[in-house]
Amino acid sequence: MRRQGTMIEKEINSKYLHETYSIKIYQPKNFSTLYKYHICIMQDGNDYFQLGRVATVSDQLHEEAEIEDTVFVGIHYKDKYDRLKKYHPKGEKNEAYMKFLRFEVVPLLDDFLPSYYLGATRVLMGDSLGGTVSLMTALTYPNTFGKVIMQSPLVEENVLSMVERAEDTSMLTLYHTIGTNETAVHTTSGEVVDFLEPNRKLHKLLLEKNTDYIYHELDGEHTWKQWQKDLPNALKTIFN
Repeated sequence: MRRQGTMIEKEINSKYLHETYSIKIYQPKNFSTLYKYHICIMQDGNDYFQLGRVATVSDQLHEEAEIEDTVFVGIHYKDKYDRLKKYHPKGEKNEAYMKFLRFEVVPLLDDFLPSYYLGATRVLMGDSLGGTVSLMTALTYPNTFGKVIMQSPLVEENVLSMVERAEDTSMLTLYHTIGTNETAVHTTSGEVVDFLEPNRKLHKLLLEKNTDYIYHELDGEHTWKQWQKDLPNALKTIFN
């Protein structure tokens, strides 16, 4: 299916990451500076565009008026090891990457797009480690990012501790999914990890701290087949 919207690329020379980043911005059909838009910032951006088919999903949901006017922004990684350094809670570039999102990506988008300039209209989205860093960034900068879509995030002690320490998560809207077959996931570090039980721990903890929280256990594995299938529901839930 031919895309109905428009893809634009912008570059950021990041002082936090010491590299040049290419940002892909997908504007919906009939985009106009006369209107204001919600913004969805996606980790694993190329994967969401190619494997998740988010542009096609966006076209369909906008056409059927099932989501509010939304621009999808994709940020990608160099390779799986670069991704680990930036997305993993213990990654050496994790803190710098979160600062990059807050202090470099957001200002670029605010200058370029007619948005609401409110945290409640900025969404961070990601799968696996991308979901992890999305949650951590929103917890670090809750006034800037008000919503999170996390599909099968990696959950470990740093994530649970960060949620426990968060003074106020009530201002965040969270959409959280995990597959019931995600009990032996092969990770970039070479380990085989159970994602399901730690996600259940996170679910219990978030339930205690947050009322605007949607959680689903899906009949699936740690793959794009599950995440792509769930994507329309995630977007309709967050951008309805």
